[in-house]
Amino acid sequence: MPDTFKAIMVSRDEDKKQSVGVETLTVDDLMEGDVVVSVEATTVNYKDGLAITGKSPVVRHWPMIPGVDFAGTVESSDHPDWKPGDKVILNGWGTGETHYGAYAGKSRVKGDWLIALPEGMSAHDAMAVGTAGYTAMLCVLALERHGITPERGPVAVTGSSGGVGSVAISILAKLGYHVIASTGRTSEENYLKGLGAAEIIDRNELSEPGRPLGKERWAAAIDSVGSHTLANLLAQTQYGGAVAACGLAQGFDLPTTVMPFILRGVSLLGIDSVMAPKALREEAWARIKTDLDASKLASLSKTIGFDEIIETAHAILDGKVRGRVVVDMKG
Repeated sequence: MPDTFKAIMVSRDEDKKQSVGVETLTVDDLMEGDVVVSVEATTVNYKDGLAITGKSPVVRHWPMIPGVDFAGTVESSDHPDWKPGDKVILNGWGTGETHYGAYAGKSRVKGDWLIALPEGMSAHDAMAVGTAGYTAMLCVLALERHGITPERGPVAVTGSSGGVGSVAISILAKLGYHVIASTGRTSEENYLKGLGAAEIIDRNELSEPGRPLGKERWAAAIDSVGSHTLANLLAQTQYGGAVAACGLAQGFDLPTTVMPFILRGVSLLGIDSVMAPKALREEAWARIKTDLDASKLASLSKTIGFDEIIETAHAILDGKVRGRVVVDMKG
């Protein structure tokens, strides 16, 4: 008999009503790919919460195993870059959306989607970083390419208690930036300052409709919120500054004007983590290894088991999860 494993499966009936449950699968039930990975750790990201709850049309193939990232060990491979026993990471590439994702004991994927787990990093630690942390590093890299340095001035981070925000604060602080953290949970002040935030502001300062241009408050920003928050960030960015945008927790609209762009030379930098080329992924993970304080990973994350994924997916959309959630798939 072939080995079996548990998987979370979201399905939809003829009336497009979504349901979610746990099924028992074998490798033969998985989608096509040239590498089979034994999944050791994964995460619960905001996008995973949307997929499981159905609150946004994340899933584009039915039925679907959610989970946009994982770390694990190659079990079998027909790809020239990988052999059994290799430690690997996957982020994005449509997993959990169009290709069966991480919430299963095993995953069969294209070898081109994988990168090597950085030496000295465990699967658990990699997923404490996860897609959220990898996205945060992509934002930092984009700001650096734009010429943003600590000497230029403060950097604002929105959604700062979430996965992207928490890791972004930690990285920026270690690099010497003055970080202004925007949060709707003022009770998290000690947590955010522990990560390295120098100032805390209430998200209400940014989340309501604002003026086309405001007082110049920061040299740059990392935004995972979108909508009015992103518009206000742009309106309050210093001359020649930049905002790296990677999320839409408030909304996918952008109610702004051209004023920040044509009067202050502000740049809006779009960050995509799903289809980023392999070289950029490898650069981001190499920088994570050196620029994310390993001692802070514990405070950034909590660990759950497979059976807690669905409950946590609902909690993350309700704003009840801070930092990162690691799923121990071997526990």
